[in-house]
Amino acid sequence: MLNLLTENVQKLQRYRISKLQKQLAHAENYQEWKEIALQLDEESGIQEWKYENSSPYFDAEVISHRLGLLKKYRQQDRIKDLMYILREGLTYDIANICHPMLFVVSHVGTKKIIEDYVDEVNLGLKHIAQTDSSVLPLAEKITFFENCQVAYGQPALMFSGGATLGLFHSGVCKVLREQDLMPRVLSGSSAGAIMAAMLGVSTSDEIDRILSGQHFFSDAFHFRSLKSLWKEKGGFADVRYLKKFLIENLGDLTFEEAYQRSGLNINIAVAPYDASQNASILNRFTAPDLLVWSATLASCAVPILFPPVHLTAKRYDGQHTPFMSNTFWVDGSMRSDFPQEKMSRLYNINYTIACQVNPHIVPFMQSDADRYRRDLLSWPERIIRRQGKVITKGIMDFTRERIGSVPQVRRLLDNCYGIVDQRYYGDVNIFAQYNLKHYLYMVQNPRPHLFKLLQKEGERATWPKVSVIEIHARIGKTIEHVLQALQTPDVAP
Repeated sequence: MLNLLTENVQKLQRYRISKLQKQLAHAENYQEWKEIALQLDEESGIQEWKYENSSPYFDAEVISHRLGLLKKYRQQDRIKDLMYILREGLTYDIANICHPMLFVVSHVGTKKIIEDYVDEVNLGLKHIAQTDSSVLPLAEKITFFENCQVAYGQPALMFSGGATLGLFHSGVCKVLREQDLMPRVLSGSSAGAIMAAMLGVSTSDEIDRILSGQHFFSDAFHFRSLKSLWKEKGGFADVRYLKKFLIENLGDLTFEEAYQRSGLNINIAVAPYDASQNASILNRFTAPDLLVWSATLASCAVPILFPPVHLTAKRYDGQHTPFMSNTFWVDGSMRSDFPQEKMSRLYNINYTIACQVNPHIVPFMQSDADRYRRDLLSWPERIIRRQGKVITKGIMDFTRERIGSVPQVRRLLDNCYGIVDQRYYGDVNIFAQYNLKHYLYMVQNPRPHLFKLLQKEGERATWPKVSVIEIHARIGKTIEHVLQALQTPDVAP
């Protein structure tokens, strides 16, 4: 009788879980998705996992000890001790609390002790900011928070290439803006360069209009006739249409002017046509006078589809002049889809959010659970992936040595080598799920129905990542807001 009762309870639980999973798959916005996800965590018993401190992926003892000290110093108003203990461990991944495997068990959130620790750090920072100036002078507060900002760093959002499939990026941005999690450092290559550039030349109000799709509906792609291909050199698509699209949407702004307008640091990945040279990132530091539309056009110059292009800068008197006039440029994603290392040096990046839609990459992307598996059954796939990459690079090296003297072959091999040798993952990864229809979307011009479809796919892919991004970003956001309030006396911290 007891066994029958237990079996009926289990059937009922499975039915509820199945029902919630279906509701989760059809949620229309993040708030609805989150409410259903929390119910699913509760129904499936995952909430119990959150209250277990033991884990091989982070040091719970270190976090527990620091949590106790932070709480004690704040409650006892021991400001100097609180500042000291905060400085001691002000990194976003202290004791490994941001390990990806800590965010794959539950749909929302992670271990309760980690969430409590992040909350307590925020409370401690706000407590210091609100301390009376007779105890802690304003200048000393500002210095403390400026140092905290440098120590903690800031995030970067990276957009991959992918032609029209890059409309997916708009859904990612929409969710991050709604949750106040949009980084101030953006990078993009090819289609991702268009997304980064359109955000980077816009004010906050204009960004909302961009994410509604108003500026996307234009003919960026126009394929040339066979007669035109026979008579003239170039790619299969007419670059003039793409150039017109970019100038209409990006205007005549340089990278420096774009930063002054938006406050966003945009980075466009490009590569010299000579594939033996390294890829570059163009931004307000490396090319302040370069026109944003010109850099974006170069980043979209996918070999075969578009011809390589020259870059155009704007001189101090407003005249357009060549930028590195002897060099032709092409799509940066061929060799540097995600320029993480270069951005880290320029912007003090602490973690990256990678938004990947490249059709030749997405089918090979792994979830965090698969990437960080260490059980015996995961070994064959890990070995095949690692050795497959080594063997492929070895074959291309061998071929380059034998027939690399033929320029066309050498360039093809160099580009293929660059594609294989890249790192396509960030610290947080958001990528699309493709079927055959998506490959037909690639070179279609953006239209309202396609924009809405791909944007919604971007939103749905981002919702499960919001809680991990929020955990990563919350302390940095608090430091930023407090520092802004302290430097603007009329605003309360």
